[in-house]
Amino acid sequence: MNFTYLQIAKMIDHSLLNPVLADTELEAGCRLAIEYEVASACVKPYHLRRCSELLAGSTVAASTVIGFPHGGHTTAIKLAEAEQALRDGGAELDMVVNIGKVLSEDWSFVSQDIQAVVQVTHQAGALVKVIFENCYLQDHHKIRLCEICAEAEADFVKTSTGYASGGATIEDLRLMRRHSPPQVQIKAAGGVRTLDALLEVRSIGVSRAGATRTAQMLDECKQRLAAGEG
Repeated sequence: MNFTYLQIAKMIDHSLLNPVLADTELEAGCRLAIEYEVASACVKPYHLRRCSELLAGSTVAASTVIGFPHGGHTTAIKLAEAEQALRDGGAELDMVVNIGKVLSEDWSFVSQDIQAVVQVTHQAGALVKVIFENCYLQDHHKIRLCEICAEAEADFVKTSTGYASGGATIEDLRLMRRHSPPQVQIKAAGGVRTLDALLEVRSIGVSRAGATRTAQMLDECKQRLAAGEG
């Protein structure tokens, strides 16, 4: 192993999307994100303005989700969500593709849906991560989505919402890395629960991972570095 604490911490989007999280838990999660210096805190959309206030002055980005978790919103609603998130201080937006349209192979619709959100988000200087929900898809769907996201100039492609029947797999991550150009980063979500799992996905070219067990993973990272294992 050869890594620094920040290299590992800046892989993590601290996920605060559970529907039962109350405001006090969301605020505590934002403070934890600052304490551990992660890449972003990803909160439910209504809490984004408060999240961006809490994170102001830190190196942690405020992020939220668009079309979450099923992707079936109209493009107009996804755009409205994105515009509201940008007004509320969102620096990174994780949008869900229209899964039914992907399975229908209506690639023109899927492309336009993604491009619309990417365009408005990039105009504001923010990043877009496109969520595939791979557990419902075949490999040819995932490959075509990687191609569409590259054409749309999305910043990341992402495996999953974390709220479907399956999450990130090593096979899917390798597939997405192989079929995405270098400038499109890969995010794993759902199932990265240990430091070893985070290091494994890092080794195959994943640069972000959604996590709820952030403190446990990064506490172990600190312990290993202190023991000279980094």
